[in-house]
Amino acid sequence: MRVQHLQPDASAAQVAAVLASDGAVVVDQLVATETMDRARAELQPYLEATPPGIDEFSGFNTRRTGALVARSETCRELVTHPLVLETTGAVLSGSTRFQLHLTQVIALAPGAVAQQIHRDQWAFDFFPFPSGYEVQCNTIWAMTDFTEENGATRIVPGSNRLADKLSFRLEDTVPAEMAKGSVLLYTGSVYHGGGENRSNATRYAVNITYNRSWLRQEENQYLSVPREVARELPADLLRLMGYALGAYALGYIDDVRDPIAAVRPELARPGFGDIDLAAATAKSQP
Repeated sequence: MRVQHLQPDASAAQVAAVLASDGAVVVDQLVATETMDRARAELQPYLEATPPGIDEFSGFNTRRTGALVARSETCRELVTHPLVLETTGAVLSGSTRFQLHLTQVIALAPGAVAQQIHRDQWAFDFFPFPSGYEVQCNTIWAMTDFTEENGATRIVPGSNRLADKLSFRLEDTVPAEMAKGSVLLYTGSVYHGGGENRSNATRYAVNITYNRSWLRQEENQYLSVPREVARELPADLLRLMGYALGAYALGYIDDVRDPIAAVRPELARPGFGDIDLAAATAKSQP
């Protein structure tokens, strides 16, 4: 079984349907190659300054550069891509809202070994979420072509429907090969891992993920994005970053203030939120 590919004009419903069945799908060339080149140019000083990983899982020959909202205007476009956000809303339905979970460029250098096959949702202290209940929707944008030789992400298609804490061999996976400008969407429950880079060039990817807003973010957006930068960001992006109530009465600041008041007080909304709407949304969970 291979990773399914969809055309860039695919609907969010189509993308979400494949994610429900397979746990992963590639949307081919969703943005122009020039978009990825622009993002890389904006981030180049940070990419060069990022140290490699310090253990096998993070990768001794892998560099992970974060804080992309603060550092790259182009990456803000990727974070807020309409197809990705609409798909994420479908995958994570049943919650009041979802939020930005992490942003990073993953630079897989020649000689990098294959990563352990895992579920991204294990970051939540290995909590055993109910089967079929997704807490994350993730993307990996191809900043360079993804091939099996240069370490394309390895996927176990359909493993989103399997039991938790299973072990897989590399032979159980397939590579998510895709052209530059394409995006791999995958759920937090699908088993996957970075491939081995047997080529002579670094494979670059932009990893942007989203989670239900009642869970902690993997990358702390409030500290990753300086306040002086946050003050200049659009309201929708700020709320996506977490400057919003995650659910009814969840995440307010001091005297029951909207968190967005910390950077854009003119946008603040009063109170704990809409408890009736929150309850109705929760009841709609599958």
